[in-house]
Amino acid sequence: MQVLWDKQKATVAEVAEALKDKANLAYTTVLTMMQVLKKKGYVTHVKAGRAFMYEPLVAREEASRDAINHVVKRFFNNSAELLVLNILQNEKITSRELKRLKKLIAESK
Repeated sequence: MQVLWDKQKATVAEVAEALKDKANLAYTTVLTMMQVLKKKGYVTHVKAGRAFMYEPLVAREEASRDAINHVVKRFFNNSAELLVLNILQNEKITSRELKRLKKLIAESK
């Protein structure tokens, strides 16, 4: 999805090429993932010569929100507090990030 959001439209070959430095995935692996994303309603495609041109149907922010909601529901008993506590206990948070979090919490009161 990151590749499609960055490029706006891409073939499977273009997505595979863009991902080769991060994850050397086979063309068929990328094709399968694109088909899964299409089935789930995250992307669409149109015929472009012999290939399909894929484009995102879901904005980056919406997908992020959906993914977080899924994680909270599935792994944290639908509790955002438990998710945040887990992150604070298990991840390295810089003092700058912590200061920003404190500011956001204070502003939300």
